[in-house]
Amino acid sequence: MYAIIASGGKQEKVAKGQQVHVELLDAQEGSEVKFTPIMLVDGSTILTTPAQLAKSSVTAKVMGIAAGPKIDGFTYKRRTNQRRRFGHRQKYSVIEITSIQKG
Repeated sequence: MYAIIASGGKQEKVAKGQQVHVELLDAQEGSEVKFTPIMLVDGSTILTTPAQLAKSSVTAKVMGIAAGPKIDGFTYKRRTNQRRRFGHRQKYSVIEITSIQKG
């Protein structure tokens, strides 16, 4: 059984026991979070409509915070000695899927 969940404008395919990096959640480490699945597949049964998924849920435990790859940027304007270097490193929440409930 697997489900597709949405978090932070992105969709992830998850299964029980899997660890997933999602955009930073406002939850403490060790707490549980619930997601409403967009699609749920159980063998040959596929649930996709909101009426079918109304009672379904995906429960996950927050394992911690991870940082993504470093992005280095550089901007300049020619002939003016105007240069700027910047960096960015996105933070992610690491979650572990504990259960997928089919409604």
